[in-house]
Order: sequence, then structure tokens, then C-alpha cells
Amino acid sequence: MNTVADLFDRVLAETAPAPAAHTATSVFWLHHGTRLAGGDTTYLNHYVLVRSGGSFGACAFEPGEVDPAVCAEASGRPLADLMRTGPLPLRLAALDACLARSLPHRDDPRAEAVPLPAGTPERRALARDAAVAGLLDLAPGAKVALIGVVNPLVAAIRDRGGECLPCDRNLRATRWGDPVTPDMDEVLDAADAVVATGMTLGNGTFDEILRRCRRRGTPLVVYAQSGAAAAREFLGSGVTALSAEPFPFSQFSAEPTVLYRYRAEQGA
Repeated sequence: MNTVADLFDRVLAETAPAPAAHTATSVFWLHHGTRLAGGDTTYLNHYVLVRSGGSFGACAFEPGEVDPAVCAEASGRPLADLMRTGPLPLRLAALDACLARSLPHRDDPRAEAVPLPAGTPERRALARDAAVAGLLDLAPGAKVALIGVVNPLVAAIRDRGGECLPCDRNLRATRWGDPVTPDMDEVLDAADAVVATGMTLGNGTFDEILRRCRRRGTPLVVYAQSGAAAAREFLGSGVTALSAEPFPFSQFSAEPTVLYRYRAEQGA
């Protein structure tokens, strides 16, 4: 699998998981803000989500990309229709739902289930981001490009001995005052390893990150709420490891939830 477009084409051409036969039972739109205790950053996130059968697909998006009216327009339509037209985040969420329906993460023999504890947002975020950072195999002082910045993940990378190179389109500094660049080329060129959010699948930057990591032989870890099942399709084809967190995401619950960690097979 070379690009996200290739993945759309492959899934639409397959008879299974039958995207033409499966419908979007419900499509919903979320906008929420989060400020963790002790921090000075308010994270503002928008998601479009597609439910089909027992599975959810999700994609984060930038303000203005997807209108809430999409919920009425897209609910009840075949997943194949949603994958072919409309804004990329909606297409990606439909693709993600289709792939998650075909093989739920809980049933994938490659997946390592990691329970996240009940409790406060801070406790759950620390556990989640420690699990993500645990997918990195770092030499002391290794430079880790973090594309899509959350402060607990910056801390988790440092706790594992890495030097974090933060990159984000919306943040300009970490909680500790480290500058955050909006230019992913800057961090990709310097990185010994890359950690990228699943949102890159829906904003059009994933293909370039994948291409650059393949070319340089750079390990690529994807931490995905957005497109968790879609990102799974690139394991062993440029993606070294994946943290897949299907809906409901950790920030939307105070109860125990599960994320799923994957590692590409050696030599894949």
C-alpha cells in the first residue's frame, strides 16, 4: 500500500468488506475543548464519526472543513458512497468504519490490548501516551519528530530518553516553553524516529510522511484516534507500529477503555 488513495481504491474494489452493502447507521460531528490540570493549553478538536453496524470510524478535522449538516445528509447512506465523494475527513471516517467493521481491533490477532484506567482526564492521558511512547525503541538522545502535539506525549517521549521535535499546525509552544514548528519538513529531516497522529490521514499529509520515512528508513509510529483501522493497513508498509484507539476515545469517558497496539512484523 503506497498512498491513502490506493487504500480507498482497494477497499472500493473489493467484494469484502462490501462497502456498497454496508450503510452508515449514524454520522455525527463533535467539537470539544480540553485543558488538562496544570497546563495552559486548551486543545480544540473537531471529529466526524461514522457508525456502521458494531463499528465506528473517525477522523479529526480543522475548523470549517466539515459542516454539522453532514450528519443529516450522510446518515443512512452506503459507506461506498461516502468514501467516493465529499470532504476528505468524512471519506476517511467512512473508510475507517468499513475496515473496522471487517476486522474489529478486538478480534485482530496482531493487536495487543492495553487497558486504560478509570479516572481523571490527566490520569487517562498519561496512561494513553505512555502506551504510545512504549512503541518506540530509542537509543539515548534519539530525536523523535512528534507530528501532532499533546503535552503528555512530549513528556512520555522524554521519559524514554528521546529528544522531542514537536510539530503542529495549531500550537506554538509546549507546556514547557519548547517551540513548536508548523513545518513538518523541518522535523522529518532531523528525526531518528517519527510519531504522527492519525489526523495526518485526513488532512492530506500522511502520504508525504510515509514516503519520507520509507526513503530514509525512519521508524514511523502512528497514534490514531482518527483512522485507526485505516492506519492499520500500512503496518509493515512504512508504518512500524500503531496505537489504535477506537471510539469512544479516552477523553470522552472516565471509565476503563482499551487501546490496541500493533507492531509490524520483523522484515515486513
